[in-house]
Amino acid sequence: MIIIGEKINGAIPQVKEAIERRDAKFIAQRAVKQQQAGADFIDLCAGTAPEREVETLTWLIEVVQDVTETPLCLDSPNPRVIEAVFKYVTKPGLINSISEEGDKCEILLPLMAGNNWEVIGLTCDNKGIPGDVQAKVEIAKTMVEKAAKFGVVPERIHIDPCIMALATDNDALLKLIREISEIRALYPSIHITSGLSNISFGLPARALMNKTFMTLAIQAGMDSAVMDPTNRDMMGTIFAAYALLGKDKHCRAYSKAFRQGKIGALEN
Repeated sequence: MIIIGEKINGAIPQVKEAIERRDAKFIAQRAVKQQQAGADFIDLCAGTAPEREVETLTWLIEVVQDVTETPLCLDSPNPRVIEAVFKYVTKPGLINSISEEGDKCEILLPLMAGNNWEVIGLTCDNKGIPGDVQAKVEIAKTMVEKAAKFGVVPERIHIDPCIMALATDNDALLKLIREISEIRALYPSIHITSGLSNISFGLPARALMNKTFMTLAIQAGMDSAVMDPTNRDMMGTIFAAYALLGKDKHCRAYSKAFRQGKIGALEN
């Protein structure tokens, strides 16, 4: 599972306060903890006023790169912001994100030519998020075809099928399973990602729903997730799911994660 650490986001009250105070120590500690917990990328989202976003994201990049070698995930709804800060990142990371909304593909995909950057592709367009499985598959195809023009192969793309909240769409997971199946039939090596908490929005006991969703999504083929890597219960769910599905020979990764304290024991 490719873990995209979500803990440095201006939408989180503590992080917002730290950004406003320019509290580099707080941000640095949050980055290091995610690295130690096993994050493959550290997502940086300024979440500030549009006129300050480039400045804030640049500051976050500098702070995090000073304390960790973990690749960064540049996260902004405005592709021009990512374009502006791209040059400050010292090693290839992940762009979050492109879609068929506006000119995101046209602005961001050229940045990936001739390097090893990866990108998240959201299956939405100017009309929003389609409710139809085939419409999402077609959007994914369009993004992959556009990416290919810049030498970006499917292995560098993380398709996010934009799962809807179960509280509003009772077939949300079932649709995701179909979407994964159809997209993977076209592009076997492509990554499938998701924002974990989307599924449980509006429901009680969200942690339980999120963990169960993770297990079923892994079984369906999801191999990437935007999540909190310091959540030992969720990390334990991932390692356990991989072991149970025969993807962890002799349960070595599961056992190693337990010894390293990355996952908690479920029983004595």
